[in-house]
Amino acid sequence: MSNNSTCSTEQVDKLVQSLELAIYVPIFVFGIILNAIAICVFCFVFKKWTESTIYMINLAVMDLLLLLQLPFKMHATNNKWSANKKHFCSFLESLYFMAMYGSIYIIMFISMDRYIGICLPFHAKNLRSKKNVRIVCLVIWVFVIAVTSPVYMFHEEDEKRKDFHCFHGFSNKAWHPVLIVCLEVFGFLLPALVLIYCSAKCIHTLRNPNFTKTRDKKSAVWVIYSSLCAFLVPFTPCHIAIFLQFLVHRSIISECDIMRKISLFLQLSLHLANITCCLDAIFYYFVAKEVRASKDRFRMSITRIRSVSASDA
Repeated sequence: MSNNSTCSTEQVDKLVQSLELAIYVPIFVFGIILNAIAICVFCFVFKKWTESTIYMINLAVMDLLLLLQLPFKMHATNNKWSANKKHFCSFLESLYFMAMYGSIYIIMFISMDRYIGICLPFHAKNLRSKKNVRIVCLVIWVFVIAVTSPVYMFHEEDEKRKDFHCFHGFSNKAWHPVLIVCLEVFGFLLPALVLIYCSAKCIHTLRNPNFTKTRDKKSAVWVIYSSLCAFLVPFTPCHIAIFLQFLVHRSIISECDIMRKISLFLQLSLHLANITCCLDAIFYYFVAKEVRASKDRFRMSITRIRSVSASDA
């Protein structure tokens, strides 16, 4: 990832290449297993879907789509692809970024849904419904497919080149100021602010002594913390690194040693961003536990109603 002819980052690339297998293989193996289990549980064990399970299924599908790109990324790091595979490469890159930013927006809407349920209970009945959640998820899919389609224009057009590294070597078009500003603001800052605000308000409400649903407090708090973890841990470093690399491309940062460190930070943070596919499993666990608890309470209430009816008879 050399950005300046006088400042080679070849050593950084070799270091990252040596670390890639150690990062990607565990993420791929554990991520595939955990997300496949999550989909099976939400689809076949919890047959009656709630708003939360609909979001979780869509999040797990997004994670699986991202994970399926990792073998191609590993192959592309160590091997050059022939020029006739450029469109296939762009398709894989588009799927990768679609899944990443789709996950970001689903996590954001989950936090908003929880905020409505906890902080605005009187409006929840009108605002929260399975139909509305399905519409939201559909809009997210359409949106991320639309905004990731420009990836097809990001590779350098050079008819003389017979091969290239997929997932690497994006042209200067990819670092256009408007594109980077939109990426940072709408792809990270806006979802992060919404998530942090909704999470803070929910935790404040749950800690209020007047909040009567004491049995749900612990589970709800863990769901909130797990969503924060699944978002901030993987996505904050990589978006800081993208902004710093943008400064390098604009020649605002030009010192070679700093450029190498930014290149290392960018590549490692993008690699580690994929850990979101495993962190989401924490999310699934607490949501599944919450759904299971609500089903048990529903069954208990039905049993009590039947016993009262039987005694009256």
